[in-house]
Amino acid sequence: METSQNTTSTVPVRSDHPPHNHNHHPRTRMHAIYTIAVIGFIYTLHMVIPMYSNSSFLNTLVNEQTVGYVYMLGAAITIALYILAPHLIRRIGNYKTSVTLIILQMAIFWGLVQSENTIVLLGLFALQGAVISIIGLTLDIFLEHYTDGNHAGKIRGMYMTTLNAAWLLGPLIGATLINGGGEDYKNTYVIALAMLFPLLYLIHKNFPRFKDPQYTHPTTWHVIKSVHSHKSRSYLFYTNIILQTFYTWMVIYSPIYLHKTIGFSWESIGIILVIMLIPFPLIQYKLGKVADKVYGEKEIMTLGFAVIGIFTIALAFLDAPNIVLWASLLFMTRVGAASAEIMIETYFFKTVPENDTATLGLFRITRPLATFIAPIIAIVSAYFLGAENHNYIFVVIGVITMLAMYPAMKLRDTK
Repeated sequence: METSQNTTSTVPVRSDHPPHNHNHHPRTRMHAIYTIAVIGFIYTLHMVIPMYSNSSFLNTLVNEQTVGYVYMLGAAITIALYILAPHLIRRIGNYKTSVTLIILQMAIFWGLVQSENTIVLLGLFALQGAVISIIGLTLDIFLEHYTDGNHAGKIRGMYMTTLNAAWLLGPLIGATLINGGGEDYKNTYVIALAMLFPLLYLIHKNFPRFKDPQYTHPTTWHVIKSVHSHKSRSYLFYTNIILQTFYTWMVIYSPIYLHKTIGFSWESIGIILVIMLIPFPLIQYKLGKVADKVYGEKEIMTLGFAVIGIFTIALAFLDAPNIVLWASLLFMTRVGAASAEIMIETYFFKTVPENDTATLGLFRITRPLATFIAPIIAIVSAYFLGAENHNYIFVVIGVITMLAMYPAMKLRDTK
């Protein structure tokens, strides 16, 4: 693979907008970054512990098709909150927004643990996913504030490696809680609720005097037009929508497939998921540094999508309950996903300023948008493939993922 300097034209980093805040002493800035990383770890752990069993929990209340509709409702709420979030953050500040949302999330999880009413549980489930997303947005703003633009890849890589350590632990803890409780999925929400208390404490202790940047005030429609007119940025949004669709489909449907179709126990699924997620903490930090110093983002991103597609398609032809084979193929899909994800994140945060919360919010809307797309793919594919060929959904998802190679190759590197 050739370096981007030899193969592409370049995009000057942040030439058209103000740089990050460099008024902080380096030691103060690094202390803040490490603190945000710890906060991010706890936040991610609280999210991931119930994540891979969420769809199976819902499946005890309603059928699989309705599970997809519940996720789509959650996505609609999330998109609405993303549109409202910049206004809220400008009005009361990022610190107060994050604290308010965490307290709201505590109340939602308490309801999930206590309620036995199906309608209430479905509504709370849809809402909790939306609130989780906006808490993540506030953490992005904290981190962006203290990030030195010249080391965005390294800092994002370090941050995401910390988060991905939680992604490794979460499924194992969740599977253990479910098995230990006789497949009582609500145990995962009890622990997730407990994780929110240290999260609230750390944010309150470290950021009560957080100085918000001068946020921009564009309308959502203006931001959409701006992204569309900026070719590289629009290509980046397309790649992220496809990546997030892959993630969403895997989170919703692969645990159900592994449990009900292949016949794995939750203990085995927990082991498979942990092995599957190892590439994220293993390679993202190093790839972030590589993107800063050696290669541009587009080459690694394109290769990542190719790897995801090839190994996802291979899953369609694996029907034996063999932990090693399933874990190995899923591991390789995440090698590709980890590579593509860190390049997307690095590219975005190199080219978008910290005060542009509207564009950041729109970028994060690609996640709930994917939550609309993934169930539609599953429902349409099930209709055409039929119940006897539902394993070929992996071929469909693999091919769709490989379509992201085109917009990835069209990006203009920042190097």
